[in-house]
Amino acid sequence: MKLQQLRFLATVAQNDLNLTAAAANLHTTQPAVSKQLKLLEEELGGQLLHRGARRAALTHSGELLLRTANRVQRDMQEVASQISDTHALHRGTLSLAGGMTVCMHILPRVLRKYLRLYKEVDLRVVSAATETILRLIRNHEVDLALLTLPIVAKDVEVVPVLKEEMVVVTARGHPLSRERTIDPSRLGRYPWILYEAESNTRKILEQFFREEEIQVHVAMETENVEIIKAMVAAGLGITLIPYAAIVKDVRHGRFAYARVRGRRLHRETAWVYLKSDYLPRSITEMMRVFDLMKDQFGSKPPGA
Repeated sequence: MKLQQLRFLATVAQNDLNLTAAAANLHTTQPAVSKQLKLLEEELGGQLLHRGARRAALTHSGELLLRTANRVQRDMQEVASQISDTHALHRGTLSLAGGMTVCMHILPRVLRKYLRLYKEVDLRVVSAATETILRLIRNHEVDLALLTLPIVAKDVEVVPVLKEEMVVVTARGHPLSRERTIDPSRLGRYPWILYEAESNTRKILEQFFREEEIQVHVAMETENVEIIKAMVAAGLGITLIPYAAIVKDVRHGRFAYARVRGRRLHRETAWVYLKSDYLPRSITEMMRVFDLMKDQFGSKPPGA
């Protein structure tokens, strides 16, 4: 088994099992990729890919080997990083992940500053649900993630970095739009546009609804905060989202917002990465850059 063959398998997986696309990324030909995978199958005595008429699929053996291939690639990158960390950070890769809100409202500004400092680092970003991202971290497909707490897992480090206040958001002209604080008992009267059921942010809201005994009619659920905002702006319901997500919209008069009377609702975000004896400089520098900028995020409502 050769490292090149493992690299070929990992690249094929990264390109949705499209051998032609993988070959282009590897700067070789599709027959060359097929040949190396076939040699690998012959050596292992088992099939790695189901080759269908339209597309391929990994076999169970292929999935097992892919995890090993990703781990080997990551180990090689870590060795290279440890060697080069004595010098300036000029190269390497960093795979980041986060939910939709993080990828839309936080990461773009952080990545822009990071790339000004480290132009040669190859940055990759994944947006997915928390459980999917944790799986990618464990498979060494994602290096670092910015996720909403709580995260309960023994094999990852969790470093809280940001606390965001959440407010009730309504369309202009809504019956609640003139309120600065809203009694929880009034919130059950209106349809809600909420984050999807399995998200950690939704779990925070569900706990609040239970504690206040609010009967919630969910008109729509989605992980995309921009879709939530669009539905609220159209008057289809109300929502509870981080104030930071509506700062610009409030300035332009698109929304009204209010706190819940007697409560301060927050969600907390943390850096999450796999536990290891060594943390690559590409990760520590990303965390440092974010720390320098974190006052730009988690905006609080006026008077907070």
